[in-house]
Amino acid sequence: MRLVATIFRNTEILLLVAVTLTHWLFWLHWRKQARAQGSPYRRLVKLAVGLSLCWASISIIGNLRPVAMRFETGPTATWIKGMGELWGITVGAALTLYLIVVNLEQRYKPERREFLDAARTAILAAPAVFTAYGTGIGRSDYEMKEIDIRIPGLHKDLQGLRILHLSDIHLSPFLSERELARVIDMGNEARAKLCVVTGDFITNGLDPLEACMDQLARIRCEAGVLGCNGNHEIFARAEERTRQLGGARGMRILRDETAVLRFGDARLNIAGVDYQRFHEPYLVHTARHKQEGMVNLLLSHNPDVFPVAAKQGWDLTLAGHTHGGQITVEILHQWANVARMFTPYVSGKYEQDGKSLYVTRGIGTVGVPARVGAPPEVSIIRLCAS
Repeated sequence: MRLVATIFRNTEILLLVAVTLTHWLFWLHWRKQARAQGSPYRRLVKLAVGLSLCWASISIIGNLRPVAMRFETGPTATWIKGMGELWGITVGAALTLYLIVVNLEQRYKPERREFLDAARTAILAAPAVFTAYGTGIGRSDYEMKEIDIRIPGLHKDLQGLRILHLSDIHLSPFLSERELARVIDMGNEARAKLCVVTGDFITNGLDPLEACMDQLARIRCEAGVLGCNGNHEIFARAEERTRQLGGARGMRILRDETAVLRFGDARLNIAGVDYQRFHEPYLVHTARHKQEGMVNLLLSHNPDVFPVAAKQGWDLTLAGHTHGGQITVEILHQWANVARMFTPYVSGKYEQDGKSLYVTRGIGTVGVPARVGAPPEVSIIRLCAS
């Protein structure tokens, strides 16, 4: 049982098993087809499947600790791992669909098989198209999104207040400082009054946290920049360093503390918490930070805290963490992605008991350097009276 529990805690092991099994089944099928039909492409397909499996396997194994420490030697190694994992996933999915289509072909009349034969060709080409789009276009196709958040009894001096919301920057080999500069320029063009950053400034301890803070220092908002830590600050053991570097540049990282801002005759109470771990009690000491007679805004990297935040009386919770699924596809009018396995709050606006949550898709990527169906997002939150 302990071995089973260990395997399920390490998703990389499950992914490696799934990719290996898929490639093996495909190769058995193709060998049978080649023997029956005398296919001249048997060696080529064998080589392609073998190389794909090796690349994916090395990549996935490289993410296991402590093995990962031997592979994480620089940006090139990180890209090789990320691209290998992405390729392994997409090829594995494509080969699974290929086998399904082949089995369907045997059940239909010859005139219908033409369509299925074309589908097989499209499926085998899909991994290359998917990978090229996700890394070359989707990863840096930044979208400016404006969202109205209605707050009952909102003071007239807060009506229309615009808040720039950034999250999940992940300045790393998958996101360059130049690309982050583009995001900062987009944010400045929005002319928001306040900026908040809800965690994951970097991915690991080798990433340039100081450069990330230098770029965030370029943000021009009248009320300044506030933020909170994400889970990757914990992984990098950089929670306090993030606060220190931010403070030196005029940006305040709230660690279970508040900042009260005045806009005309109205006041906005903003609290920030460090990353709240899943399946542990949420916001245990946070209720004490709420202020009566003010709009109360909570910054939390993890959106799963929303039900607790709503019960405590936080008018608006801003979060990130999910990347909007990062790679998400529509199946039967439902969006399928990994994030849905962990939280119902994947992307967008949610409401409960008159309180609101907004989950941004964030800026960067983690694991694989690609985005499909969940473009990176620069959010503008606009407060409105109900």
